[in-house]
Amino acid sequence: MRVVADLHIHGPYSRATSRSMDFKILERYAEIKGIDVIATGDFTHPKWRWEIKNQFVEEEGLYRLKDGGKSRFIISGEVCTSSVFKGRTRRIHHVILLPSIEVADQVSEELGKRGDLLADGRPMLMMSGAELVETVMDFGEQNMVIPAHIWTPWFSLFGDRGGVDRMEECYEDQTPHIYAVETGLSSDPPMNWRVSALDRHTLVSNSDSHSPSKIGREANIIEVDALRYKDLVEAIMYHKERVTTIEVEPAFGKYHWTGHRNCRVSVPPEEAIRMKGICPVCGKRMTKGVAERVEELSDRPPGARPPDAQRFYKVLPLIDTIAVALRKSPSSSEVEAEYWKMINAFGAEISILLEVPIGSIRERHGDAIAEAIRLNRENRIEVEPGYDGVYGKPRNDRRTDRASDGKERFFRKRLNLEDYV
Repeated sequence: MRVVADLHIHGPYSRATSRSMDFKILERYAEIKGIDVIATGDFTHPKWRWEIKNQFVEEEGLYRLKDGGKSRFIISGEVCTSSVFKGRTRRIHHVILLPSIEVADQVSEELGKRGDLLADGRPMLMMSGAELVETVMDFGEQNMVIPAHIWTPWFSLFGDRGGVDRMEECYEDQTPHIYAVETGLSSDPPMNWRVSALDRHTLVSNSDSHSPSKIGREANIIEVDALRYKDLVEAIMYHKERVTTIEVEPAFGKYHWTGHRNCRVSVPPEEAIRMKGICPVCGKRMTKGVAERVEELSDRPPGARPPDAQRFYKVLPLIDTIAVALRKSPSSSEVEAEYWKMINAFGAEISILLEVPIGSIRERHGDAIAEAIRLNRENRIEVEPGYDGVYGKPRNDRRTDRASDGKERFFRKRLNLEDYV
């Protein structure tokens, strides 16, 4: 059976996260987006674990809301480890997957000795990546640690500002327990294929969502025999051919190119290298983008493909695709109306983006939207690359800097979510 899974999100106890990240709201968004299994997020936070224990029932290592629908939740959380390597402090984010809330209690008790778990849903732990993996694996061989958004400049495995150059420099003798890496919004499989050391790892892609509307913007399609935790993690660990990722165009991510937000400067990798990473406006160091960092660590040319390369889709979210077609902001009423018409007509967003026949879309929604979805499937919507914390934008999308806030508001209004917050 095919399971669509988003394994990395955050709950309301994480900093800079919407207070709408309530389990009932998350389930409704999962249904709209087409997500079968969604992360709980933030299992290390005691209050969030308490809510899991009181709202869910366990089924085959996954969890279902007591009064909920078909969606399943997987115990998941993100932590940041902080340690010194080669004279520099390295702060690296990791996603943890666990088979039960009981194991989450045990792991959290140990991790609580290295940091304040009440301070943040994504806690800072004074330990190395290797120590984290050893601690988590002590409580079960099917527990997983996955390096999060591995190329992001800050807080990632290969990040320019706080990461390392080789997997072993973070995880040391625990590296064999790292079965997968997360691509992040600003990279895609072809970029990761350029680093041959990653060939042995399964690529996964998740939303890292801090607000409900962003759930499923990246996700995984996993082939399993049954809807069980065991089947999901074993597919990721040992059968990468069963994992297909759904990615956004990496230029859509907010760290794809090198740039300096304050000076509104962004440049492609070759230009950034020529400029030695210095902003031409203010003379300060720019934030090195994912594309440039991949160039630094790659040992293969662009277009290289390993023999066991995983399948992947690359599409922009539906709301942004409709905005491109109508040449409106994603938060406009016209875009909102078309979005809900499509959901009502065809079902889940991921199905519309990947599977619904273009002819059927044209018949119900007109040539412009049908053509935009066709171009999206073919990765032919041009995106102005994101940089230094600024999201990329489709070039014919008239969004404003506040468009993402408006997008969240229209989702909340449509679903009457104020009742939950």
